Amino acid sequence: MIESRDWSSRLSPAVQSIAPSGIRKFFDIAAQMKDVISLGVGEPDFITPWTIRESCVYGLECGYTSYTANRGMMELREEIAYHYEQEYETRYDPATDILVTVGVSEALDLAMRAVLATGDEVLIPEPCYVSYQACTILAGGVPVSVPTKLENEFRITPDELEQYVTDRTRVLLIGYPNNPTGAVMERADLLAIAKFAEKHDLLVISDEIYGDLTYGDEKHIAFSSLPNMQERTILLNGFSKAYAMTGWRIGYAMGNQAIIAAMTKIHQYTMLCAPITAQLAAIEALRRGEKYMKKMVAEYDRRRRLIYDGFTKIGLPCFKPKGAFYIFPDITPSGYQDEEFAEELLKAEHVALVPGSAFGVCGAGHVRCSYATSIDKISEALARIENFLAKHKKT
Repeated sequence: MIESRDWSSRLSPAVQSIAPSGIRKFFDIAAQMKDVISLGVGEPDFITPWTIRESCVYGLECGYTSYTANRGMMELREEIAYHYEQEYETRYDPATDILVTVGVSEALDLAMRAVLATGDEVLIPEPCYVSYQACTILAGGVPVSVPTKLENEFRITPDELEQYVTDRTRVLLIGYPNNPTGAVMERADLLAIAKFAEKHDLLVISDEIYGDLTYGDEKHIAFSSLPNMQERTILLNGFSKAYAMTGWRIGYAMGNQAIIAAMTKIHQYTMLCAPITAQLAAIEALRRGEKYMKKMVAEYDRRRRLIYDGFTKIGLPCFKPKGAFYIFPDITPSGYQDEEFAEELLKAEHVALVPGSAFGVCGAGHVRCSYATSIDKISEALARIENFLAKHKKT
């Protein structure tokens, strides 16, 4: 390799200020080990239902290989609009209010860049998905962490948010059902947050990628369906989690006409459009994928009960998650810090978890475990964790 100068001084200060993802570190270590059971990956272990895959194959055979409109295929936008009208009684104009994106991650990035000016503050309840802080910084904004509490099952409240509002606050970014905690917000909780947003004239970016993954009597409530919220909400969703379509990279944003137009302007210069094959698959998912999705949700529910009972039995307390496919046990009884716990468990028992501190300071003392894996693997992982605690627990 030819020696060269140090180019780090030429890098963007914003990029340099962002730490690498705390999730990927443990995936990289685990990938070099044998016999690892991973409870760290936020990805369904199911394959995409066959009818969805077939729609893509058929589209290719029919010659669907071109660009689409920047906003996405009208047929797909109409299906998304119809879905929200049927499920949540909200009406979006597919011509002006919906943008198809390359996953929710792109939608979040576009939303931030479309609405933030340099120095604008974004309230972000934590623990939260690792991209929220980074996307805010890259858009020139200032992320403001708002800690949530285990005793309230990590649900955010107006009183907690009020402590962090300033004259620079412009956006509230929420993600429920929550990654990494599995928390959900009930209707009364959301109505209180809606009043807070109105009081301070905030835009609300609502990441609802796990909206179809709720359990028991909990039914997801789209934030934009609340009174007076549709116009001030940028709702983000996609197909990765509910339809086992992570690798397809297909999502969407919905909002008022002005904001979606601004997001589309950025999208057309940076991405052009989402892949046409993924859009065809998304159409099929909305039309005929629900029965497959419900089967997957039922299986996640079975795993959820198993992993909750398992952690409770071995002495790592947690609340029973009501959404997504994560559980967030408290590992402080082990005597370890969360990152040390994850590292030592991986070395000793070959079980991969993600430290809670990767999702924000208030996640410290916890680990995120995904139950998007088989019953057998979850049972074996729990046995290994119990064995680790028996042998290596600090007193």
